[in-house]
Amino acid sequence: MASGKEIRTKIKSVQNTRKITKAMEMVAASKMRKAQDRMRAARPYAEKIRRLAAHLSQANVTEYKHPFLIQKEQIERVGVILVTTDKGLCGGLNTNVQRVAINALKAWEDAGVTEIRACCIGNKGLGFMQRVGVQVASHAVQLGDTPALEKLIGPVKLLLDAFQRGAIDAIYIAYTRFINTMKQEPMLEQLLPLNGDKLGTPDSSWDYLYEPDPQVVIDEMLVRYVEALVYQAVAENMASEQSARMVAMKAASDNAKNVIGELQLVYNKTRQAAITKELTEIVGGAAAV
Repeated sequence: MASGKEIRTKIKSVQNTRKITKAMEMVAASKMRKAQDRMRAARPYAEKIRRLAAHLSQANVTEYKHPFLIQKEQIERVGVILVTTDKGLCGGLNTNVQRVAINALKAWEDAGVTEIRACCIGNKGLGFMQRVGVQVASHAVQLGDTPALEKLIGPVKLLLDAFQRGAIDAIYIAYTRFINTMKQEPMLEQLLPLNGDKLGTPDSSWDYLYEPDPQVVIDEMLVRYVEALVYQAVAENMASEQSARMVAMKAASDNAKNVIGELQLVYNKTRQAAITKELTEIVGGAAAV
């Protein structure tokens, strides 16, 4: 059995750890509210432009066909945007979205995809893609607590330019969608080319009148579509990160409290055994005299 001093040292160590996890839980809780408000504020615009892009993908535009609207018969080269966190200690958040990504990579390889390029947003995703051997075309890390669109446009534009040149046949985005504080869902969505079926376009198709001309309007709208979906994915992931971190740190604090209680019980038993042993020795010595 460990000595009383060793047990006291272990109790002190667990108490210090609990102070850290409790502080991180409180910080995550304060950041979570702001992240959720930011994410919910961006959702209506993202849903509206997603619906508009879905209708556009099935509209009859004979004057101009944007490269983002052209469906390839055979998908041989794929780009994937992986959105993760910069820091850990957020439960299985990153592991779940990485599992979705690795399953997609295997499925693409089985389907005959010969080249996969990745744009990694977040340190964890960057390290993951490097470990699995996927070519990292660009990355954005250290985004802070507030997603900034200007930091995201550059890395994502490399994949978009490659798609327009025909060097990539399809682009997907993997991120964690915020459901509620206790639940976050990893997602994999096709970003390009626009697919009305996957975007939820109704059976009826819409026609549009373009001013000043279709090329200017469609080019500008599709750029906004990509920017909105990437920004929304990062905002959803940040809200999920703070929620998952708060839950994980609360569980760690509760576990530390239980460990402290168990160690305190062991310490009391050890101290009682030592006192009993000393009394026995004193009584035995007195009897011998």
